[in-house]
Amino acid sequence: MSRPRKSIPSYLPHAQSGKARAVWTDQSGNRQFRMLPGLFDSQESCSAFARLQLELAATPHQLSERATAVLSMNEMLVAYLRYAEQHYQGPDKQPTDEIRHLKTVCRYLKELYGLTPAKDFGPLALKAVCQKFIAMGWCRTTVNARIERVRRVFRRAVAEEMIPPTVHQALAAVTGLQRGRTTATETTPIELVDDAIVDVTLQYLNRHVRGLVEFQRLTGCRPREACRLRRCDIDMGGTVWQYRPPQHKGSWRGKARTISIGPKAQALLREFFTTDINDYLFSPARAVEELRAERSAKRKTPQYPSHMKRNAKKRKAKPQRTPTERYNRGSYEVSVDRACDKAFPPPEPLAKLPGESQTKWWARLTPDERIEVKAWQKTHRWSPNQLRHTQGTKVRKEFGLEAAGAALGHSKMSATEVYAERDAQLAATVAAKIG
Repeated sequence: MSRPRKSIPSYLPHAQSGKARAVWTDQSGNRQFRMLPGLFDSQESCSAFARLQLELAATPHQLSERATAVLSMNEMLVAYLRYAEQHYQGPDKQPTDEIRHLKTVCRYLKELYGLTPAKDFGPLALKAVCQKFIAMGWCRTTVNARIERVRRVFRRAVAEEMIPPTVHQALAAVTGLQRGRTTATETTPIELVDDAIVDVTLQYLNRHVRGLVEFQRLTGCRPREACRLRRCDIDMGGTVWQYRPPQHKGSWRGKARTISIGPKAQALLREFFTTDINDYLFSPARAVEELRAERSAKRKTPQYPSHMKRNAKKRKAKPQRTPTERYNRGSYEVSVDRACDKAFPPPEPLAKLPGESQTKWWARLTPDERIEVKAWQKTHRWSPNQLRHTQGTKVRKEFGLEAAGAALGHSKMSATEVYAERDAQLAATVAAKIG
């Protein structure tokens, strides 16, 4: 077995010239070396070696001049993703959503220009990537956001001296897509969801997802903030409780977030309290336990020992999917989507037949019918984020814009303008009186 190479640089003499050199192994496993100025054990070479150690501590994947000259896009992307996985983490050391977006961008860069030298990627190449995003049907704002992430990759490469600064300067000259001057589609504003539609959907949700929905309707918090709710994060000292999520959208900016919980929401949360204050109040694991207990209680035949033994053999020792301790934004939205499909099924013959599985139902439909089903689902589904917009609009209508901004946790009123729609009836009343 070969001896593992050192990632810490070694200070060695160069036999032919008598000068000093540094040798180390980078994060990719490649051996790197650099000739240092001055003779071995001289003050000049020792100072240069000390500077190199500091540079490698700040930039572990530092490349040689020869490697930089032939650096490919694939190598640059690998180095950036390695940095991003360490940089874009929450306080709980879990990757943020930014990692997912960056991996999507890097995947298409690799597909189009993976073998191209990174220093040869210019404005025309960036425009080609932009056109690829447009062809995939992404909206204008999404395309602009992901093109900016491409520039961010190159900006980081310039900062690490992987590519010349002129590369990023040239990419900065490419402007983003402008409204009305591109074939990319525009995003549709998030619509409000009617309380009657939510009430119908609640009948098809389990107790914990219903609690998430009701808590959002009462507080206007973000879906992720509701999913992370724990009793230890709630200050119950006053008449109105204060929930301070340890991690939220503005955490990385150092901003505080406080969600006020009134009497109705307090009564709702008390139903989910457990003996451990660190438990997540809305938990898929406990939802599964409650479902199994309910099924056992409704059994008409007793559980004979033979049944118990057979079920134990059928149960997997290490299942691939186990319920987690808390919901995340994705699982929360999937639960709501499935409930909407049950509450508002498509008309016949597109609807699923009684006893028909999802796979057999989808295989029975023709390609045109599948398109109709997807269109039906798109118009009859609502997302948890719409609850936040709806609550913000209600608060603004009754208490004003500033109160809506405080309830939603916005530091700028311009953000509240996006979430809380204006009261059209108020404008009509003013027009009727003075117009």
